[in-house]
Amino acid sequence: MKTQGSHGLQILVVDDETTVSRAIKMLLEHEGHTVQTADSAETALSLYAASRFDLVITDYSMGGMDGGQLAVRIKELRPGQPIIMATASVYNLDVLGPKSGGVDFLLNKPFTLAELRDAIARVMSRPPVN
Repeated sequence: MKTQGSHGLQILVVDDETTVSRAIKMLLEHEGHTVQTADSAETALSLYAASRFDLVITDYSMGGMDGGQLAVRIKELRPGQPIIMATASVYNLDVLGPKSGGVDFLLNKPFTLAELRDAIARVMSRPPVN
């Protein structure tokens, strides 16, 4: 698995608000990463099945399957997959408990580029579990 400093990461960004996913994609591509976006958890699962990603960044609140459910599904497919979840309220995730169990890092929205970099560095510095 690549680390943050080596030729960039393959990242899947999932958010049902296209302006948000485009903004995150632009920031990450500027940092040297390769990014694909999905506007739903269902689309993300299709992309995930067709490609290998170093990191998944997902919004929590989406229509249909939410980010917590998506994280659990991805971890069933690949237990070691690093996943960052962005949410407008980390408090809500504490209340949800196991529903967000597949997440490696919670990132509170709105976040800065520095906070996003820090989250990626923390998640990618952990030893892989496959």
